[in-house]
Amino acid sequence: MKPTKKAQDQHDLLFPGHVSTLAVTDPELIEVFDNFAFDEVVAHDDLDIKLRVMVQLASMIASQALSEYRVMLGAALNVGITPVEIKEIVYQAVPYVGMAKVFDSLRITNEVLTEKGISLPLPLQSTTTPENREQKGYAVQEQIIGTQFIESLYATAPKDLLHIQHYLSGNCFGDYLTRTGIDIPTRELLTLSMLISLGGCDAQVKGHVGANLNVGNDRALMINVVTQLLPFIGYPRTLNGLQAINEVTASANAQKA
Repeated sequence: MKPTKKAQDQHDLLFPGHVSTLAVTDPELIEVFDNFAFDEVVAHDDLDIKLRVMVQLASMIASQALSEYRVMLGAALNVGITPVEIKEIVYQAVPYVGMAKVFDSLRITNEVLTEKGISLPLPLQSTTTPENREQKGYAVQEQIIGTQFIESLYATAPKDLLHIQHYLSGNCFGDYLTRTGIDIPTRELLTLSMLISLGGCDAQVKGHVGANLNVGNDRALMINVVTQLLPFIGYPRTLNGLQAINEVTASANAQKA
């Protein structure tokens, strides 16, 4: 089975002139994978190619798929994703994936950007100060999660865990989600992609399905995003993510009825 024309065209768009070593050593596998990932799955929807690659980058960071991440960085630049957007994807992974897992992805990002002649550091994207980071983070939480829910989290937190709520407001949301370079709806799709790819984050995945709905990302868009992750994260985590989308959107629809 040879690569289809659409699979080859997509591959050439993302990786012009690149021939995978696996195409030589494992041609059957690569033909099956490329036809699935770059033809059948891509043909499922009309998801913008930049968004498709951005959520795949986020997924690869969460999966610590470092070799694939390096290759996909080149594809990101080829389809018009800016260095600032790439860096913001990496930075946003820190509060959700953890710096220990993100460090190597950041190093690879810097290497690839430098190889492409892009000067570092990039223009700064922070919008907060040490004095206002928690206040601004709380405001973003309200936008994404909802005022009533955030107030409930603070009100019901045990005294010895209240510091975590402040960390979420000041660090997770204040330090990262207030940054420029990528808008909030796109950031929520990135977060959802990371959490699904991590696995074992069922409650957080459901929370961020709801958050995506709050910022205008509907069920169809989320399904399309998760579908584009499937070739890279496999069926179990994909199906778990889709189940969360099913449950949360069904509940949201029932509340509207």
